[in-house]
Amino acid sequence: MAINDVEHCEVHDVHRDLVNRIGKEMPFEDELYDLAELFKVFGDSTRIKILFALFESEMCVCDIAETLNMTQSAISHQLKILKQSKLVGNRREGKSIIYYLADDHVRTIIAQGMSHISE
Repeated sequence: MAINDVEHCEVHDVHRDLVNRIGKEMPFEDELYDLAELFKVFGDSTRIKILFALFESEMCVCDIAETLNMTQSAISHQLKILKQSKLVGNRREGKSIIYYLADDHVRTIIAQGMSHISE
């Protein structure tokens, strides 16, 4: 896309007060990096499917794999990434490991995303 195809200001008139205020509020670079990394985790459709399934109910790996018609190994790999990103948690129940959404923030992100694409 050429620069002429993008809408832009006709004059270069920087609003210094606004720029300074936003600059003061801008998070540190490492925080922005961490946020970008978090959103990368949401960039995989398999992980989104797992999160959506866990949005509906806590589940073990066997049930997630069956629901998504995938292998337990593939699901376990994705769950490891989701757990490292603090998006899911787990607990042992007998011989099973039950996975769940880590907190209400994750539930809100999924709900807001679904709402956004439905508009």
